[in-house]
Amino acid sequence: MKWLNNVVEKLMASYPEGEIVVSSGVTPSGKYHLGTLREILTAEAIRRELDRRGRVSRHIHMVDDFDVFRKVPADMPSEFKAHLGKPLYDIPAPDGSHQSYADYFVADLLVVVKKLNLQVEIVRAHQEYQAGFFVPAIERTLDNLDEITSILIDISGHKLGDNWSPVQVVEDGYLKTRRFLSLNRQARTITYQDADDRQRTADYARGEVKLNWRIDWPARWWLMGVQVEPFGRDHATKGGSYDTGKVITERVFEAEPPLPVPYHFINRTGETKKMSKSAGNVVTATGLLDIMPPEVIWYFILRSAPGKQLFFDEGNSLIRLFDEFAALQAKPDKTPAESQLLELSLTGVDKPTLSNVPFSHLVASYQASLRNPIKTLEVIERTEHKPTAQNQAETIKRELAFIDSWLDKYAPGDVKFSVQSDLPREAELNPAQQALLGGLADAAEASRGLAADGKWWHERIYELKGDMPPAEAFQAIYRVILGQNNGPQAGWFLASLDKDWLIKRLRRQA
Repeated sequence: MKWLNNVVEKLMASYPEGEIVVSSGVTPSGKYHLGTLREILTAEAIRRELDRRGRVSRHIHMVDDFDVFRKVPADMPSEFKAHLGKPLYDIPAPDGSHQSYADYFVADLLVVVKKLNLQVEIVRAHQEYQAGFFVPAIERTLDNLDEITSILIDISGHKLGDNWSPVQVVEDGYLKTRRFLSLNRQARTITYQDADDRQRTADYARGEVKLNWRIDWPARWWLMGVQVEPFGRDHATKGGSYDTGKVITERVFEAEPPLPVPYHFINRTGETKKMSKSAGNVVTATGLLDIMPPEVIWYFILRSAPGKQLFFDEGNSLIRLFDEFAALQAKPDKTPAESQLLELSLTGVDKPTLSNVPFSHLVASYQASLRNPIKTLEVIERTEHKPTAQNQAETIKRELAFIDSWLDKYAPGDVKFSVQSDLPREAELNPAQQALLGGLADAAEASRGLAADGKWWHERIYELKGDMPPAEAFQAIYRVILGQNNGPQAGWFLASLDKDWLIKRLRRQA
């Protein structure tokens, strides 16, 4: 946690007294996803660590719903093209309800805030503009227009286009970039030139005027007193929006810019492009919470410095995360950094949701028990994990709820199986395979009273298969029990099944 300690120690040194304000912000243009969570959780981690050290802090999350609707997401009806150019708060919701487009997606954020135990203040940008919160920043911007123009050109290294304006206006329901002409402080209006060269006015105290993005960002730093903010690495490039915002904050708003915490993006495993709401290649935040406990999501985000690129998929990545987090919890000699990571990840978690039974073992046990939690515990108690099943029964049940959802939605085909209640018709076997199953049934009969664990069964399979290739031997077992040619580790799997039922099935009697 070196990165987090460095950030917090810099903040505490720069602001030895008083409240420290942490900020984050996301545009609700589509589903909140794992990539957008990185910003929110990084900001919240800073707040949590400040809290751990006894400092008063706030995490303010700005929902940028006054942003323009630029692109129709891949999973959205094409009719939404008619709304391109409108502010997000003034577009109908995708589900046809009376709420707005922004409201529809912010609802997911509210679920995430609750389930991930975030102490965050949600602020809606359009409401702040309509309430007049940005009035001082708009006036100061327009009073210092020459200075701001010079900063943007000098710092970014680019000329401003002919259509550039310090503000956008809401014109006939659309956000338009128009030529600014004059400011009327008393009436709180601006005069601008529309596309037909007519002079029109807009009320900047009632949400008819929005600051250009490169000015809006430092304006909110100033107005909200932000002292630290994570943001995507694309904003941290030389001459980028942070660089221009920093100088605007210092020269125009006469304030201290926030400590920057740039973060890298999260890609799906095997993909070269970041998760994108418009492209639709996302792991949604609410979908993620159906298959992963909050503490594992926290662990995934916090275990790496923000500057490191992360990769995730709902298959192997998820399996590794479950087992790695469980191993960290069980580790007796944790380093200070590991203890800190664990404490931050578990903040607000009342009941543990990860057991010390390996994830793959739980998945196989649950399916072998026809996805019955009580029977799953009985299966696990017939293995080397019996003490864990007895001591962590309630935790295992909570973990199985996530596994159940994962099996339905994301589990790879090679880990999914279902014990067949009747002998599968597909269980066609050659004489050698039939002899193997008969021998295993006899071995099961002889093992009554013995601790026939996975290793014991594994040894019996290899003793009885003769010259048969191992793959063919395992195939025979999977065919009569699962009705397919593959399955979980065979020795463990046989040990987990009820012995009386197993003997009948191996003899193909039921």
